[in-house]
Amino acid sequence: QVQLVESGGGLVQAGGSLRLSCTVSVSALDYKTIGWFRQAPGKEREGVSCIERTDGHTYYADSVKGRFTMSRENVKNTSYFQMNSLKPEDTAVYYCAIGPASCSGSYYLSVRYDYWGPGTQVTVSS
Repeated sequence: QVQLVESGGGLVQAGGSLRLSCTVSVSALDYKTIGWFRQAPGKEREGVSCIERTDGHTYYADSVKGRFTMSRENVKNTSYFQMNSLKPEDTAVYYCAIGPASCSGSYYLSVRYDYWGPGTQVTVSS
């Protein structure tokens, strides 16, 4: 059974940092990409980042580029999402997901991912 578990969310002041983790169960080792999405109350889910499992190439939405950094540690089946210079508008539930297709082209589309974690809340106070 494929399982993804996010951790690291919490409450932080604007300008602060958080690091999210996403651990994938060993039964899903044939995935190619890991994506991070977020969904704020009353808004649609937004794809914010993606990493290629093989070469570590990353993609970022303009809303987080320069502030957030995605990385992976394949031996631990874990991806990390370092979030710096957080803003109140970053407040959302953050989800990680895995999929079989490359990040390039349209990594931000939810349909490209097969399995999702339950999400972790990130709240940034002003």
